[in-house]
Amino acid sequence: MNTDTWPVSKTVSVVVDTAGWFDPFAQRLVKDLISSGHQAALIRDYDDVPAGNVAFYLSCMRITPLEILARNERNLVVHASDLPKGRGFSPIVWQVLEGADEIPVTMIYMAEEVDAGEIVLQDTIYLEGHELNDEMRDLLGNKIVEMCLDYTNSADLPESRPQSGESSWYPRRRPNDSQLDPHQSLAAQFELLRVVDNERYPAFFDYRGFRYTLRIDKQGAIPTSETKG
Repeated sequence: MNTDTWPVSKTVSVVVDTAGWFDPFAQRLVKDLISSGHQAALIRDYDDVPAGNVAFYLSCMRITPLEILARNERNLVVHASDLPKGRGFSPIVWQVLEGADEIPVTMIYMAEEVDAGEIVLQDTIYLEGHELNDEMRDLLGNKIVEMCLDYTNSADLPESRPQSGESSWYPRRRPNDSQLDPHQSLAAQFELLRVVDNERYPAFFDYRGFRYTLRIDKQGAIPTSETKG
């Protein structure tokens, strides 16, 4: 291994171009990287990305210009699917709607084609079927932090491999994707209720000429003796 290109202490950028749910995880990642002996910073604007060893682009909404990627030796992103399956948008949401309870999490090097870079690390988050949107984000955020630390703290540069197999693409979710059918039971639509965002794209239904929104919050586990069905 060439220690000049994979030093023990690395200069690391954690790039998050949009404020949102990942912010506390990004802040913790930077803190943990510094505690591990690296130089790390949270970057909001692509123009502020410094030259360095590693840049993680996490929860980013914009395409990163090639001249920005050139500033770091290695640029990585983490995607919640078994790439090349499930490229695109909101992969964890689409998989929950498909009935999945094991969500692959894949770290890849960034490439010109979206979500098409070589695979560096893979792990899995496990769902029990009751988790709501915020809880799924917590599981994913913690896993992303863990994988980024594992990558950066590795004594040797982790090996990567090309993606293989047939690819698939998830489209961007829109507010109308949170629409419920008032003629179906809540149980039949529970997976959709699990993934809605109460603030940004709440569940809603149209009935008798009006539109209604629903908020879903978990109140806690029901004692076994009271559980039915």
